Amino acid sequence: MASCKLNPNLQGAGAGFVQGIWVEQEVGYRDELLQYTTHSFRFSCDSFYVTLNTYARANYNPDSCFNNGRWIEYAKGNYAVKGDSVFLSGTFTKSNFKQKISGCYRNGQYLETFVVKEKADSYLQLESLKSHFPIKLILKELLVCNPQPLN
Repeated sequence: MASCKLNPNLQGAGAGFVQGIWVEQEVGYRDELLQYTTHSFRFSCDSFYVTLNTYARANYNPDSCFNNGRWIEYAKGNYAVKGDSVFLSGTFTKSNFKQKISGCYRNGQYLETFVVKEKADSYLQLESLKSHFPIKLILKELLVCNPQPLN
């Protein structure tokens, strides 16, 4: 047991360059796409909260969920930065970021990996490994990590 140690009872500090509230700029080629999503991220310590605004011309959902081609999804969880990649691991939630177990759109795990293409003090460009679309984010508010107890 000499080699074992307890993990601290505080959340991790996360990566300094992403701490804050980030909002996506306009999506390129949006007029040519059948569906696109804009992202708003909040990175606080090692946690993330994301709001996904989706716009669609084609209906791939039940009619009661299509909402004239506009809907919002939410997810939260933890993230890690390794090299030039940001790994998000979380779950889809309701708008209050409480657990979502049913309803329209996606439920369950939210897993996403982004490659950091560019970064500056108030600009961050990510590229999703799923869609390969650039996500150009502007810093709206800088946040300072104040680790909170896990319990």
